[in-house]
Amino acid sequence: MDTHIFDFLLKNLGEFYSYTGFANATPGHIIMILIGLVALYLGIGKKFEPMLLVPIGFGIIVGNIPFYPGMQIGIYEEGSVMNILYYGVIYGVYPPLIFLGIGAMTDFSSLISNPKLMLIGAAAQVGIFAAYMMALQFGYTAPEAGAIGIIGGADGPTAIFLSSRLAPDLMGAIAISAYSYMALVPVIQPPIMKMLTTNKERLIKMKPPRSVSRLEKITFPIVGIIITCFIVPSGLPLLGMLFFGNLLKESGVTKRLAVTASNSLIDVVTILIGLTVGASTQATTFLTAKSITIFGLGAASFVVATFSGILFVKFINIFLKEGNKINPLIGNSGVSAVPDAARVSNEVGQHYDKSNYLLMHAMGPNVAGVIGSAVAAGILLGFLA
Repeated sequence: MDTHIFDFLLKNLGEFYSYTGFANATPGHIIMILIGLVALYLGIGKKFEPMLLVPIGFGIIVGNIPFYPGMQIGIYEEGSVMNILYYGVIYGVYPPLIFLGIGAMTDFSSLISNPKLMLIGAAAQVGIFAAYMMALQFGYTAPEAGAIGIIGGADGPTAIFLSSRLAPDLMGAIAISAYSYMALVPVIQPPIMKMLTTNKERLIKMKPPRSVSRLEKITFPIVGIIITCFIVPSGLPLLGMLFFGNLLKESGVTKRLAVTASNSLIDVVTILIGLTVGASTQATTFLTAKSITIFGLGAASFVVATFSGILFVKFINIFLKEGNKINPLIGNSGVSAVPDAARVSNEVGQHYDKSNYLLMHAMGPNVAGVIGSAVAAGILLGFLA
């Protein structure tokens, strides 16, 4: 073979190799791909929130495939397909659509029948503001601290929406942290619930929720949007879509729209938000000391939120008569992880009494937590944006 041709082929092979992932890989890429594999294992093998962890885990792998800069394939490269899909996260488009779907699939009957359960959802939001103050102590700016604090609500869409407004640079770490703690609700919350309650409290049986009329169900989202958004107008994108989705469900005349919002639409948006948020964790931007601190603050925020919900129930029980007391095991469900936190309330309750069904009662503070986290996000936007 002619030496010139041989040299030319070697040069071509060298150029080809320089564009491969092998040539551009760093230890950070390998670490993040391993994290993605762990997320997939938890989602598929352990069935921890597979609807969240499978798209996010695969997205982490996609976002950390090493490539030569300038190839227009990375999520942060302007004009790439992944970058265009990521616009829905950057500009806060996906979270309101998620809230539309949540509203269309949520039954607020348990909350309407026992309005004081709303207070439990409000009490659990203490975790958000506690983490906000802790983040300030760690040297984060006020907007960054506000975005980090919302992790305590265990509400991924709200965390994305708020961080896109207050701290876009931290959005990947905040979103991954929020979704991780949502998925780990069955692991994190039960030990706290058992630690804070006595055996007598765990055996409290609550009265069955009263029957809620169709008129009440239709009126609730209309009154809800007016009251909450008059108080926190900045929460309108999330709260407006949440209550609109619920009205589609409860009105009885827009069944097709409600079915679309609660099925195909929310499924498509969940895929897009999970994949793009996962892909945003490129090692070069994600593996920082700030990201590790955010995970720690997020854990503290979530733990404080769980503590607050349970302790608040114990407090108001002091003023309630026997027969009307609330089982403190539903206090954990004041966070926004619907319906997993409510399921945990029920499972822990049945561990101590098989005949004690707490699920319907726990759904009250659980859906209140969804509203509460959106209101908290609106409050933080109001004085930080």
